Amino acid sequence: MLTSRTFLKRTRAGAVVKVVREHYLREDIPCGAAACRLCPPRPAGPGLGLEAQPSGAASSLCPGPHYLLPDTNLLLHQIDILEDPVIKNVIVLQTVLQEVRNRSAPVYKRIRDVIGNPEKHFYSFTNEHHRETYIEQEQGETSNDRNDRAIRVAVKWYNEHLKKIQDEDKIQVIFLTNDRTNKEKALEEGITAYTCEEYIKSLIANPDLVDRLACVSDEGKEIESGKIIFPEHIPLSKLQQGIKSGIYLQGTYRASRDNYLEATVWVHGDAEENKEIIIQGLKHLNRAVHEDIVAVELLARDEWVAPSSVVLQDDGQNEDDIENEEEKENILKTAVNKDMLRPTGKVVGIIKRNWRPFCGMLSKSQIKEARRHLFTPADRRIPRIRIETRQADTLEGQRIVVAIDGWPRNSRYPNGHFVKNLGSAGDKDTETEVLLLEHDVPHQPFSQGVLSFLPKMPWTITEQDMKYREDLRHLYVCSVDPPGCTDIDDALHCREVENGNIEVGVHIADVSHFIRPGNALDEESAKRGTTVYLCEKRIDMVPELLSSNLCSLRSNVDRYMYMIHTLILTRNSRCLYVDFNRFPSHRLAFSCIWEMNHKAEILKTRFTKSIINSKASLTYAEAQMRIDSATMNDDITTSLRGLNKLAKILKKKRIDNGALTLSSPEVRFHMDSETHDPIDLQTKELKETNSMVEEFMLLANVSVAQKIYDEFPEFALLRKHPAPPPSNYDILVKAAKTKNLEIKTDSAKALAESLDKAESPTFPYLNTLLRILTTRCMMQAVYFCSGMDNDFHHYGLASPIYTHFTSPIRRYADIIVHRLLAVAIGADSTYPELTDKHKLADMCKNLNYRHKMAQYAQRASVAFHTQLFFKSKGVVNEDAYILFVRKNAVVVLIPKYGLEGTVFFEEKGKPTPKLDYNNEVPSLTVEDTTLRVFDKVKVNIMLDASNIQHQKIRMVLVEPKV
Repeated sequence: MLTSRTFLKRTRAGAVVKVVREHYLREDIPCGAAACRLCPPRPAGPGLGLEAQPSGAASSLCPGPHYLLPDTNLLLHQIDILEDPVIKNVIVLQTVLQEVRNRSAPVYKRIRDVIGNPEKHFYSFTNEHHRETYIEQEQGETSNDRNDRAIRVAVKWYNEHLKKIQDEDKIQVIFLTNDRTNKEKALEEGITAYTCEEYIKSLIANPDLVDRLACVSDEGKEIESGKIIFPEHIPLSKLQQGIKSGIYLQGTYRASRDNYLEATVWVHGDAEENKEIIIQGLKHLNRAVHEDIVAVELLARDEWVAPSSVVLQDDGQNEDDIENEEEKENILKTAVNKDMLRPTGKVVGIIKRNWRPFCGMLSKSQIKEARRHLFTPADRRIPRIRIETRQADTLEGQRIVVAIDGWPRNSRYPNGHFVKNLGSAGDKDTETEVLLLEHDVPHQPFSQGVLSFLPKMPWTITEQDMKYREDLRHLYVCSVDPPGCTDIDDALHCREVENGNIEVGVHIADVSHFIRPGNALDEESAKRGTTVYLCEKRIDMVPELLSSNLCSLRSNVDRYMYMIHTLILTRNSRCLYVDFNRFPSHRLAFSCIWEMNHKAEILKTRFTKSIINSKASLTYAEAQMRIDSATMNDDITTSLRGLNKLAKILKKKRIDNGALTLSSPEVRFHMDSETHDPIDLQTKELKETNSMVEEFMLLANVSVAQKIYDEFPEFALLRKHPAPPPSNYDILVKAAKTKNLEIKTDSAKALAESLDKAESPTFPYLNTLLRILTTRCMMQAVYFCSGMDNDFHHYGLASPIYTHFTSPIRRYADIIVHRLLAVAIGADSTYPELTDKHKLADMCKNLNYRHKMAQYAQRASVAFHTQLFFKSKGVVNEDAYILFVRKNAVVVLIPKYGLEGTVFFEEKGKPTPKLDYNNEVPSLTVEDTTLRVFDKVKVNIMLDASNIQHQKIRMVLVEPKV
């Protein structure tokens, strides 16, 4: 049956047009019930449909067999309940799914995942195309009311339809809605309807499920005093008008880790003025949560403030103590230099909430048998959340997950609900799960749908695979990696050719041969974006069969790969021709080929597919030992020496061009073989071979970047490193001045030369400290699409163009670059998404986010294992250097452990010493002792476990004594 749907649509120009679309209605759409013989068989798809005899929790309200049918708002707000294993046999209408998709992409994805889970028996019913459940919108009826009516019509149809099934136990469909009007209309129409709370409370055997109910309405949930704390949020329609007229500014709200009464809003748009707005004080923060999109009103210039140097943590228990908050706010308002004042504003409304489930711990109420408790998130940027639970005794000392439901004006904290228990705080597996969840690292096992696209084992190569490839298995190729590395992306070789030139090869695993565009394996890899390396665990971007087996360039195994092959020529060049018939073992790879002279000058570069056989998988230390050995002169060692010699020339050229050599202390843990606890902690020692590999990877990335940009000027996936704004260098310049050194920051070359000259014979570690500080001044390097940007420059490498090509096992960006390169050399065909710059730009956005989150997760893993290390050490006394000076603390670096920590001078229960902070120097005088940046001090290091939620390394100043 054919009908039509009519709706009004506003064009970009503002005109309203009438749109009429054909709408097909069918009679053969199955109801999804396994016992139904009236409907045609259910088509193959996700999930198993509704059970013939519904299983699940027993309900005192509905003792008979039943299916559940929720409305849109219930699904949006109670998704945590619906995901629980207890809730089964749920009908999700097309009307509901469409509304959810328009209103919340994260919830839509979650409900699609639940529908696809065969154990849950959720069924998606296409009611908008079923002849008996489709309804037209009536005259004067809003689209919302029409959808509510469509849901009720579907419930009635289901109940009448299921009555026709010849079965002793009649199955009933229960309508779940939290909308009072919708429920009343349903009951008037003879439909059995309950609120979510009524139904969940009726599940006798599952009382704990009540804790997971979202607090949708704030009625009855408000603090007894009823005192208004926050200003009212301006409605969205008025905000949008205000943003358009310039009264308000729209931006992303970023809370401070160190000061819960301060935040920054990064304003959207290209305007340089007022790009970063400071928000200070509880009322001005106005219930915004980290990463929300907010509207901000700028304050008058005489109300502008400077970023605070005070460290303030919200550790109070009394949620009504607003006077105490005002006292803390006054601490922020100290006299400052006018030059330090920054644009300051207040949050006037929320444009988009970016709430997610938060990990943390319950701060149990002191009131006996209280149900209302405060939850303290693991992320200090997130405010405490008020939840109601009957399980407080059980959840105390556990890591739990909580979701925010709302934040009323008269509540110091937002309201939320319990989602799930992760395990005991301090347990290694639990803490690892917390840091993965907190940093949004996808770490679920690969689904069967994804694994189905892996090559079948034993894997063999076809004649088709052999096209466009050269056989390079005769070359003495080797890989150089950290100890224990199994996902080996790259390998190298170097040899002298007949005409006296040097041939150099950089070989990269050809992952794109196994991951084809658009399939489930490709989509999952794109979503993950990067492999995440934790101290004891690796979260792979691609399944292990690829990462540690088929794609890993381990020695003495033929592998697929990309190779950049550089011939260093001084006389006539000639192409390498290989007769594949000479090699009975058909193993495939992907390759690139260059040419150079003895001065490391590239004369020619070409790219092709290849096959290699790595002759040795070495660690950096093993490769260094071969280079330094007087007795070893085999082909692999000779190759390494040639590579090392050329790498030194390449590095000098880069630095002469203005590339920066920065420093960032990295640590390595030595684990106990049985307990897997850290027993030693050392800073990583870098060898010449680290630099050798790095130089050729950089060279490969630059060469490939130029090639793909030449071929695809609009669609090349590149990587840039923006130059930092001059203000970023203030702390570095001031710190250097304390040691009578001048740091020039007008260009990368000037900065590099200044750092090279910044030496002190009496203080050899000073140069390293300056380079560490310089690293903190840098901007984040990002991926971008060449057709969407015109600034390609990589500031840190002083390179006009750059990309990532050398690590496709662990970075999805490299897979896209491989595909572009393959098309550029005619080795593969293109596909629409590869030449769609808008889709590439969206992909870059996700890759940048995943890369940033992976870095944060890795740092959190190091921090946790550092705590484990010092837990067994007791109090340790070590030398340290001051990196930063704050108003009430100093941040120090301990070179021995590569460890950074804060030394506070204010302690609870102890008299506060006299503190005098000088921002110009910068320095902090504690009583009569003045502390400056780069001062050498001695500190006691110990684990402070007094707050189990935020265990931390505590540092106390020993010398100089204050």
